[in-house]
Amino acid sequence: MHLDGIHHVAIIASDYRRSKRFYSEILGLKVLAEVYRQARDSWKLDLALPDGGQIELFSFPGAPARPSYPEAQGLRHLAFRTTDLDVAVQSLTAQGVACEPIRIDEYTGKRFTFFADPDDLPLELYET
Repeated sequence: MHLDGIHHVAIIASDYRRSKRFYSEILGLKVLAEVYRQARDSWKLDLALPDGGQIELFSFPGAPARPSYPEAQGLRHLAFRTTDLDVAVQSLTAQGVACEPIRIDEYTGKRFTFFADPDDLPLELYET
């Protein structure tokens, strides 16, 4: 088997409009498509990542909350690459998004920080 990369990451939002604004306006991801799926009473928003991957943002009425803290089993976080961590943190902070203090990866020596989306899903910025 040969894998070429991640195609997409799917996220279910508790407040679709709030999360749509966060991912498209605050993080600046380009909207590829948005559809309303009447049979599921659900919106689906496809967002482009700079490396060709995508985030699929969904609304599902009545979806249960995901425990994040303490960390639950399953997907731990979604990390975004950036070449300038300071600029990225300043941009998020200016838009009211709190970031944890910048840390250094003890194995790679690279800098990183965590922040959260509107549903408190853990997101990471990793400087490359």
